[in-house]
Amino acid sequence: MKTLIFNTKAYDRKSLDLANQNFEYELDFLEARLTPRTATLAKGYRAISAFVNDDLGAETLAVLAESGVEFVALRCAGFNQVDLTVAKNLGIEIARVPAYSPYAVAEHTLGLILSLNRHIHRAYQRVREQNFSLEGLLGFDLHGKKVGVIGTGKIGAIVTRILLGFGCQVLAYDQFRNPECEALGVRYLDTLDKLWSEVDILTLHCPLTPETKHLINADSIQKMKAGVMLINTSRGALVDTQAVIDGLKSGQVGYLGLDVYEEESELFFQDHSDEVLQDDLFSRLLTFPNVLITGHQAYFTKQALENIAQTTLENLHAFTNGDLKNTVKLP
Repeated sequence: MKTLIFNTKAYDRKSLDLANQNFEYELDFLEARLTPRTATLAKGYRAISAFVNDDLGAETLAVLAESGVEFVALRCAGFNQVDLTVAKNLGIEIARVPAYSPYAVAEHTLGLILSLNRHIHRAYQRVREQNFSLEGLLGFDLHGKKVGVIGTGKIGAIVTRILLGFGCQVLAYDQFRNPECEALGVRYLDTLDKLWSEVDILTLHCPLTPETKHLINADSIQKMKAGVMLINTSRGALVDTQAVIDGLKSGQVGYLGLDVYEEESELFFQDHSDEVLQDDLFSRLLTFPNVLITGHQAYFTKQALENIAQTTLENLHAFTNGDLKNTVKLP
């Protein structure tokens, strides 16, 4: 089956070609992101593949359906970029990669926490400039700190295990409590208000839904401990960027670590080093010394790329054989 793969880099093509040795599909690769305009390129393809920042809204889906596309294989776990109602009405099936490497994201989360706490990103630059002063680099012991984990699915559960290994007190909030986390000694709280006020560090590992959009906002930030560390390696829109900037300016937010950003689709996965950034909020974030941002690379390990490619090809195979399991459907 001919399949058009949108939004690919060299590393995507390498891993997909390697996984395809077991399937031998005809894969055509595009660097372009999927948008209503580029969707016209899918004419003649029964299936396409899209990534986390591709546009799968109503307009794009309509163009894909008109072009003959019946199946979209997402190369990611999240599907908030998909208008599922329109996809269902158009008869387009959507499948995802439900788990590629939860360890990759969990370990990156701890990397952000450690780097922010010990100012490793600032120390690296200082030493390169032969400045060995320790002023402004004071950190704290993670041991004994209270860390809040919102969302204790596959990634969140691994994060809790790592944090417990550091000797942290782990508090969690999730609509569905994870028995594994409870057995390890994680303390679940009944409300987010209780969580906000207790923790020194807060890390997000929940999906983006209408209920969780801007979960971190001006109101929730004001309820947190002064100087709280906020970490988001989940979905950009969980955080109200302007509210966090205000919190950083006032000192209510003491540290901010992001691997995702609400308006990242026009920024991440591209080289903009010769351009003037037009996103004023993102540019403002870059001015703070206590902010560390990575460009949606938490998932980016060899194992994760291999798993994404393998599951994507398996989803294509399952679609052609009528036994698709990783489908994304309306609640």
